[in-house]
Amino acid sequence: MLAAQFMALLDVFIVNVAAPTIGSDLNASGADLQLVVAGYAITYSVLLITGARLGDRFGHGRVHLVGLAVFTVASLACGLARGSTELIAFRLVQGVGSAVMIPQVLTLIQRTFTGEARARALGVYSAVIAVGAAAGQVAGGVLVGADLLGAGWRPVFLVNVPVGLVLLAVGRRVLPRGGGGGVGRDTARPAAREGARASDWPGLVLLGAAVSLVTVPLVIGQDQGWPWWSGLSLAVGALVFVAFCGYEARLARRGGAPLIAPRVLRHPGMGLAVLRVTAVMAVNGGFLFVLTLHVQGGLGYSALRAGLTFAPTAFVFGVVGLTWRRWPAPWRRSPAAAGFVLLALSVTGVGLAFKGGGHGGAWLFVAYAGVGAGLALAFGPTLTGALATVRPEDAADAAGLLATVAQLGQLIGVAVFGTLFFNRLESVGVPAAYTSAEALLTCMFALATTAALGAVSGLVLRRR
Repeated sequence: MLAAQFMALLDVFIVNVAAPTIGSDLNASGADLQLVVAGYAITYSVLLITGARLGDRFGHGRVHLVGLAVFTVASLACGLARGSTELIAFRLVQGVGSAVMIPQVLTLIQRTFTGEARARALGVYSAVIAVGAAAGQVAGGVLVGADLLGAGWRPVFLVNVPVGLVLLAVGRRVLPRGGGGGVGRDTARPAAREGARASDWPGLVLLGAAVSLVTVPLVIGQDQGWPWWSGLSLAVGALVFVAFCGYEARLARRGGAPLIAPRVLRHPGMGLAVLRVTAVMAVNGGFLFVLTLHVQGGLGYSALRAGLTFAPTAFVFGVVGLTWRRWPAPWRRSPAAAGFVLLALSVTGVGLAFKGGGHGGAWLFVAYAGVGAGLALAFGPTLTGALATVRPEDAADAAGLLATVAQLGQLIGVAVFGTLFFNRLESVGVPAAYTSAEALLTCMFALATTAALGAVSGLVLRRR
């Protein structure tokens, strides 16, 4: 399950490094490339909670395998695409496959493990879900730089095919057929409850519309210079989300089964978790995006070198994410707040290391490691704390909610900090490397501020 999750997360970022090669090989326009990168994120974000609900109805193991099959076939189609239009269409389908399979991972963890075993599983899950972002950049650079068999960018997608086939074969043997825990057991919910939860189609439509209206301008607005419709779309999206919340509340009062149960939102620590997951993933997405722009655009790094830039961050994130629960007790006091503080200091260090247009030095790698450790401590304990005590019957709602929040946080980070980077880049009329470094430093200060807000948020939103 986690291997499939990691593979899907790679595809959110792996195309960023490959985009220039795709553009030249397919004669794609800037708008085409934008949709190649954004299409996956749009369908993925919009359908995450719907995917969680499908697992709740038809069985999480079964639905996970269906999503994995769709993702694998779409990856093959992407790798064989002959033009940009085909590639865009297949990327949309890839996003659908991810949205169907990813929510099942967290739900099955919730329903299969209890107590300390669940906490350990959530720790591994946390490490996988965010290290995939940095690893995607690394993998994209390695695969494009290797130019396997002269295939250029195509292995970025084709590498998913053999992995997906192996996971499908293994998954059919070991995953539960129904909605609950236990290998091979069919523990689907009673038909009455399934029917009630499946009947919330108005909630699905409203939530899908709200996420779409917010996601689309965040993804493509920057490239188009933030046209008038982008602001209107964001405003209408907020109004539709308010309508969704009102409808769900009324449905719950009538005794129905809303898409996201209100008791999940009222769960102790869930509000703080939503805020912190949004903040840490916004910092993660913004950091990866603007640093890629700087090292490839400002410093002229190759795709391979740009991808390898993120290796220290990915490595340290994985190590810390997997081990923080075994640290001495005094080190585990308020780990999320400590992680945000370390993250703020480290992103500032990255900006200062590149100041003046240089390539950094030994301290740059210390800062990269600090970013990885800070992300791991901010994300993992937050997720584990929010989900460790969620009731099994609420697992699908919690999984869909936090997965959607994490994805939207990434998109917000890319949009907001990407805009800041480009605006700063245009305001300084000096040589490219110096200009890019100044824009990067400005963004790193802004990222540090966001991380600091994540650190103090626990003082404002206290757990009930």
